Amino acid sequence: MKKILSIFTLAGLLALAGCSTAPRQAPVVAARPTYAPPPTNYTWTNGFSAKGFEAMYATFGRSSLRAGEHLWAPMVPAEGDIAITIDLANQIAFVFRGDQLIGVTNVSSGKKGHATPLGFWSIQFKRPMYRSKKYDNAAMPFMQSIDDHGIALHAGVTPGYPASHGCIRLPAAFAKQLYGLTKVGNKVVIEG
Repeated sequence: MKKILSIFTLAGLLALAGCSTAPRQAPVVAARPTYAPPPTNYTWTNGFSAKGFEAMYATFGRSSLRAGEHLWAPMVPAEGDIAITIDLANQIAFVFRGDQLIGVTNVSSGKKGHATPLGFWSIQFKRPMYRSKKYDNAAMPFMQSIDDHGIALHAGVTPGYPASHGCIRLPAAFAKQLYGLTKVGNKVVIEG
């Protein structure tokens, strides 16, 4: 009888030893680094470019683009106004629908002597194919005018530096998709 009692006591102790009451350690989760926009000496900014860079990093995990490169989010929300931010200092544009970044692209803005104007603008009119009235009837595919002096967003060569006569050149595929998303009255902010 003593042996049976000893066996039950030993079995009970082993069962209790298997139950751990020590707190479990939480699994290690890698912290995602916070992103800071590139240090830029802006002439004029209201923080739209910084918001764009933060959203670009959060959406695409990227902080820069090569010349001619562009990215579109895989899911574009159906609701919300389109807003475009052009960063002249970094030659990049951010496209938002509501508060969500949906596209980012390298641009080419006005070269020396043909500055792209800073400020708050809106799309005044659009043409799928337009020709410049100032510069030798030059083609301006997917043109979206933002002022009364010929400044517009349109498809063109984007070498990664200012090279236009004041317009904002976009890669052709990006310009075409953007043209299909925007409407007259959408806001454009140009910082730099």
